[in-house]
Amino acid sequence: MNLAKLLTKAASTYPDKPALVHGSKMLTFAQFNERANRLANALLGLGLRPGDNVAVLQYNYPETLETIFACFKAGCGAVPINFRLHPKECAYIIDHSQARAVVLSPEFNRPIMDVRREMPDAEHFITLEGAEGELLDYESLLAAASPELEDARVDPDQLAWLFYTSGTTGQPKGAMLTHRNLLAMTMNFYADISPLGPEDAILHGAPLSHGSGLYALPNIAKGALNVILEGKTFDPEMVFKTIERHRITNMFAAPTMVKRLAESPAADKYDHSSLRCLNYGGAPMYVEDLKQAMRTLGPCLVQLYGQGEAPMTITYLPKRDHKLEGTPEQMRRLASAGITRTDVEVAVLDHEDRPLPPGRTGEIVTRSEQVMKGYWRNPRATAAALRNGWLHTGDVGLLDENGYLFIMDRSKDMIISGGENIYPREVEEVLLRHPAVREVAVIGVPDSQWGEAMKAIVTLVHGQAISGEELVAFCKDHIASYKKPKSVDFVDELPKNNYGKILKKDLRAKYWGNQDRKG
Repeated sequence: MNLAKLLTKAASTYPDKPALVHGSKMLTFAQFNERANRLANALLGLGLRPGDNVAVLQYNYPETLETIFACFKAGCGAVPINFRLHPKECAYIIDHSQARAVVLSPEFNRPIMDVRREMPDAEHFITLEGAEGELLDYESLLAAASPELEDARVDPDQLAWLFYTSGTTGQPKGAMLTHRNLLAMTMNFYADISPLGPEDAILHGAPLSHGSGLYALPNIAKGALNVILEGKTFDPEMVFKTIERHRITNMFAAPTMVKRLAESPAADKYDHSSLRCLNYGGAPMYVEDLKQAMRTLGPCLVQLYGQGEAPMTITYLPKRDHKLEGTPEQMRRLASAGITRTDVEVAVLDHEDRPLPPGRTGEIVTRSEQVMKGYWRNPRATAAALRNGWLHTGDVGLLDENGYLFIMDRSKDMIISGGENIYPREVEEVLLRHPAVREVAVIGVPDSQWGEAMKAIVTLVHGQAISGEELVAFCKDHIASYKKPKSVDFVDELPKNNYGKILKKDLRAKYWGNQDRKG
């Protein structure tokens, strides 16, 4: 089935129900569907054909979801691009994806036209506002196109969404997500996260180009309201205000966003009791941060572990496992990524791809209907990731005897010091227990004796002061001595990429220079 049918059917069942809200703008499901039809017809009228790709570079607007669904309806692949990327990074994705058309919000008109030469194969540039020169006007195209359209017939394994990874270790790769993948993801949401219905409302505060846009699919399919946060930045007070106003029931957020919500004084100013499911994922969620969020936001948190290569659906930590009090085993599970999703398989393998027993650490692998078809125009990376029937995630972890997955780190972040394997996250979790520590990243730095030595890079809570020696001593009270940092540096902010993930590569570069990191 074409993913477009999720909207087509919802518009038939709930034509007059509000579908999209952004500030004072509101579209019903019938209007949303008609505008997506018009844009699909306009794209076909420009000469695009099923199987072509369309890049979507927009801030979070209703038109973002219109464009994505227009691509589905026309049988084209949608290539949503994170709006926080540099124009040259956007140009790389547009060129690499072989997008024939690009649909822009006006903030990107000039930046993208300035790098136009880097996208020689892109034929059509469409802007929501400010069309001039080569830029075509979005609304004019819609006005001239027919509102009637039969959704394209597609093969289940046809590309629907080309999901570009964050590229923290090199150029981003395009994970090919098919109609089959995303329909399975949608049904998996109902099975494990929330059944949803027309009475529900999702708040899109994270980029629609990634997690929040993917979770628009199950909400649209069930006739739920999609509220797009006003403004171009994540403002916790605006989030709480919007939750209260629209009685938001579910949303997706990165752990950094959850942390900001939990720390915000606005949490006490607005009624957020309608929130039944706050899905968080995309980066590590440290236990101390999670406990604070549970105290502030209440019983609504659900952790998701997935990748662009298997979107949102590898494991989950359900609401029932988010406990502030319980047995030692229940408390230990707060550090886990939860249990395997309903129609997913997960295993931990050794370096020869042999299964490891519970409690043994190795590479996390998964297989399911949600696993990508492969990487766009990158057969070598595809072969490396999809081996022996499994998606190799590159994450290191273990499964306990009850099937809970504990993610230690990315394999590239593991530190080998004096022949011992040390996982930074374990040390980071300890340091975050100290009341003076706000954020921390642990990396390996060159050491003539040990090969690599542990260094903690720390940001402090405002108004707090502590020495590196005191933090090292604090670690010695909680973990084995060989795991404690050898040194501590203090910084004002840790570098992060456009998805809120700490850039350990950038942190390591200061210490390694031109040396090869062999660990």
